[in-house]
Amino acid sequence: MKLLVNISRIIVGILFIFSGLIKANDPLGLSYKMGEFFDVWNFHLLDNFTLLFAVVMIVFEIVAGVAILLGWQMKLFSWLLLLLIIFFTFLTGYAYLSGKIHECGCFGNCIPLTSGQSFAKDLVLLLLILFLFINQKKIKPYFSTLINIAVLFLVIVFSFSIQWFVLQQLPIVDCLPYKIGNNIIDKMNPPPGAVPDSTAISFIYEKNGKQTEFGADKFPADFDSTYKFIKRYDKLIRKGNAEAEIKDFKLFTQSGNDTTLDILQQKGYKLFLFAKEIPETNPSWNKELSVIISIAEQKNVPIYLITANDQDGKDFLHKNDLENNISLLTCDATAIKTAARANPVLYLLKQANVLNKWSYVDFENSLPDINALPSQKTVQ
Repeated sequence: MKLLVNISRIIVGILFIFSGLIKANDPLGLSYKMGEFFDVWNFHLLDNFTLLFAVVMIVFEIVAGVAILLGWQMKLFSWLLLLLIIFFTFLTGYAYLSGKIHECGCFGNCIPLTSGQSFAKDLVLLLLILFLFINQKKIKPYFSTLINIAVLFLVIVFSFSIQWFVLQQLPIVDCLPYKIGNNIIDKMNPPPGAVPDSTAISFIYEKNGKQTEFGADKFPADFDSTYKFIKRYDKLIRKGNAEAEIKDFKLFTQSGNDTTLDILQQKGYKLFLFAKEIPETNPSWNKELSVIISIAEQKNVPIYLITANDQDGKDFLHKNDLENNISLLTCDATAIKTAARANPVLYLLKQANVLNKWSYVDFENSLPDINALPSQKTVQ
């Protein structure tokens, strides 16, 4: 029995640490996923607290995993883990059974799991944690109280610090479709060999107060004018995998024209400045941006400010006298959140290929790369 308890403890501890560390690489991703649940449940009062919830939850996952491995305060942590896994199982179960949320973000973007896979994982963890909860008295701490407290304190400091770092600098391991080396146009298309969804046309008619559904090849034998048409829809027969990694990425000019492919296919180098929110006053990175603009103009490298709010973008360019230096484009806010895990983020592209990207705190580090670009006589 003791061996089974120790094996279960190690599995649970490692899984919680692993899950927490993966999410700590991109806490904004978890906060956006929480926002999806809040939107579905109409808990809009919590929208402004999703990042705080995400950061605290990630810290707790890592700390709880370490505490279980240390065998320290098992009564406390077995209760906390049990409550947490019940909560997680409810979330993943809701996502799976309702079909309203396709991915739960349990392992972040680096290891995407379907809602069904996440639900199954949490059910297994629930059984393991219940087993540990029942046998908590059999688990004894390996070290003294002072050492355990010191270790957990360092884990807490590390967990908060790594999240603070990535929120400023971008994820350490980039698992997003806009990562360096990817071609944005390629990621906007389904992968080669992907199987599309299989659908069939279904009709719903009403007769004698009763609605009947049937396919296009299976009309009732007595079908006539007494059947009243209600609706027609495409019924999913088999789910395929022909889904692009990048969705809803469309760039619009100020006149409302879709210029996505024109810009991405434009030969040569270009700079994208993704901004989820435009600051009202001069931001701290304005000085570095001025240098970037100066070098880019010398190289004839176009710069595009991409934001979801057209008016805010216009105001920013006008206040900083940049209307003749930067072209303004608008894009879906969700797409910008995926492309820019900081605010703002600068991209260097060659046609649609992402060569590099920098958070606003690293704009100065972009200068050598931009300065090393060859001069472009004309932008085609």
